[in-house]
Amino acid sequence: MEAELRNFILVWLSAIVFVSYCYYVSPKIKAGVFRFLSVLPVCALFLVLPLFFSSVHFSSSTAFYLSGFANLKLILFAFDQGPLLPLPPNLVHFICFTCFPIKLQQNPNSQNRFHKRAFAFRLFLFFLVLHVYKYSQTLPHYVLLGLCFVHLYLELEILLAPLKFLLSITLGCDLEPQFNEPYLATSLQDLWGRRWNLMVSAIFRSGVYNPVRGASRGLINSSWARFMGFFVTFLVSGLFHELVYFYITREAPKWEVTLFFVLNGVCTGTEVAVKRTVFFQRRLPVRPVVSWLLTMGFVAVTGGLLYFPQFIRSGMMERRANETLFFIDFVKRKFSIF
Repeated sequence: MEAELRNFILVWLSAIVFVSYCYYVSPKIKAGVFRFLSVLPVCALFLVLPLFFSSVHFSSSTAFYLSGFANLKLILFAFDQGPLLPLPPNLVHFICFTCFPIKLQQNPNSQNRFHKRAFAFRLFLFFLVLHVYKYSQTLPHYVLLGLCFVHLYLELEILLAPLKFLLSITLGCDLEPQFNEPYLATSLQDLWGRRWNLMVSAIFRSGVYNPVRGASRGLINSSWARFMGFFVTFLVSGLFHELVYFYITREAPKWEVTLFFVLNGVCTGTEVAVKRTVFFQRRLPVRPVVSWLLTMGFVAVTGGLLYFPQFIRSGMMERRANETLFFIDFVKRKFSIF
């Protein structure tokens, strides 16, 4: 654990140094190909950094934050696009907005508060889930699939919500929430666009969806351009998740996760196209409870068939649970010394 912590500190210190270079040097270069070439070595380095870890948490978080979010933000920044523009007022702001999944809140409201009771309840459920893995060998397969989904969602909420709250205090600004009650989604568009991992949605919208849709408009009509935007965005998301999975397991991809995202992209694009038809708007109103059941059922079935099986086969979620419990014991031992 101590060796992993040292690696973690060194990796993130090096990331801060290279992001500082992007802040001081790259803006002096005209936006376009030459600025892109100036940030390209940093992007290449960020693709290598997750390989320095054997820990599931350190490799996956570094992959998401640096190999994924930071790289895409820097590429957009090279072409005067994305969340790094206008240029943040100081280096600390630039580092935080580059390396972490945060975004300035356009309309500040009470969502910026840290909801202690909700967080405590999620934390309680999370610890229950961690201890259920002790019985994973005897659990039915469908229960294990559900356990993986709950584990993943709770861990993301527990890690990202305090991070967002602390960074909002440090930076002195209101930040967008990372999740918006995804379990209440009443459509695939609602789930992926307005409720699940909102920072990822915002980055892919500006970095993939909008450029693909804009480029396609000159070749096909607007409806098909919109569909192509959904398809390519979900395809890129699937490939990125395969890359993160490789960082964690060092195994060749099975392409199940990519298929999961492509299928969701095709169905999301189809859903949006159908909802825009006059026939649907006038004659096929769907009750919210029905659309909620259809949405959750679709995600549960496709996730159970394509997304989570490789997590179970590789034992990745059990490794995450064991690492979490080991880290808690490690902290307890360190504090007991004092």
